Amino acid sequence: MGATLSDEQKIAKGREMAEAWRVMDWRKVADMFTPDGVLHSMMVEPVVGREAVYKRVSGLGDGLESITLNIHHMGVIDGVLYMERTDEFVIRGRPGSAPVVGVLEFEGELIKVWREYYDRAHLLKAMGLTEDFDAKTR
Repeated sequence: MGATLSDEQKIAKGREMAEAWRVMDWRKVADMFTPDGVLHSMMVEPVVGREAVYKRVSGLGDGLESITLNIHHMGVIDGVLYMERTDEFVIRGRPGSAPVVGVLEFEGELIKVWREYYDRAHLLKAMGLTEDFDAKTR
């Protein structure tokens, strides 16, 4: 599976992930996960598996004109990467932002679990949505 990443390498992976989001390279985002990796926005059901992660993040690209993950603080505690950030985006011409904390666990050089903590109602309002985009998948 590869060597364990150093703390500095984990931080570099966090920056690499933020850049993949900025350029909306959904394939790269998904490929940074293990084949059975988990993307879990904590207020909805987790997305399990690299291809499911790809489907989820590429689906967010519908109407998304730009997104930037502005990292305020990032560090490794007990081998886990913590990333405090504000995500700024433009979706269907509407600008928005949401404060987020991401928690990433690695297996070798890949992300095994990525947990996202944010105010879901705030995000949906910032996106101009009246219905949760995950509601139709449950």
